[in-house]
Amino acid sequence: QVQLVESGGGLVQPGGSLRLSCAASGTRFSINAMGWYRQTPGKQRELVATITAGGVTNYTDSVKGRFTISRDNAKNTVYLQMNSLKPEDTAVYYCKAVQFRLPYGRTDYWGQGTQVTVSS
Repeated sequence: QVQLVESGGGLVQPGGSLRLSCAASGTRFSINAMGWYRQTPGKQRELVATITAGGVTNYTDSVKGRFTISRDNAKNTVYLQMNSLKPEDTAVYYCKAVQFRLPYGRTDYWGQGTQVTVSS
């Protein structure tokens, strides 16, 4: 069972930066894709950025050029560097890890979420 612990959220002014971290533990098997999602009240959770074990990244259009996702496979940790933050980036940010294991197939794990608030 994979546990995900997020950190790094908080309050920041528009134009500022934050770095989120998500550490995975509880497994001796490889974790495949990892990613960050966000959710605001009354809306569905949306993809922010994902990264494969090989380092291939994907971003939602609204964060391209401002956010950077990276991972340290040795530490089973994924990061999200968020620059030029805007009030519309305000949300609860969730970390997700995907693991493929035989014979179980794919399992998705979620962190508990960390609040990011962008406000002056």
